[in-house]
Amino acid sequence: MRYKVVLHPSQEGFAVSCPGLPGCWSQGATEQEAVENIQDAIREYWLPSPSPPAHPWYERLKPRSDGVPKFLASRISVL
Repeated sequence: MRYKVVLHPSQEGFAVSCPGLPGCWSQGATEQEAVENIQDAIREYWLPSPSPPAHPWYERLKPRSDGVPKFLASRISVL
């Protein structure tokens, strides 16, 4: 897939963004380096997250060994 990138001259060289992927930015001392770096950033943008979300409620949503989420376990009664 091809993405449009935008080079932004800066005091340190060039910043580069990919408007089609929110938050996907990189930089480089030269235009060539900036383009190479944004190519890596675009590839990494689509990689799966290596860890689960670090939200306080996440532990309550994880299923127990029987598959029932912890927050539901106290509300379920077995007849």
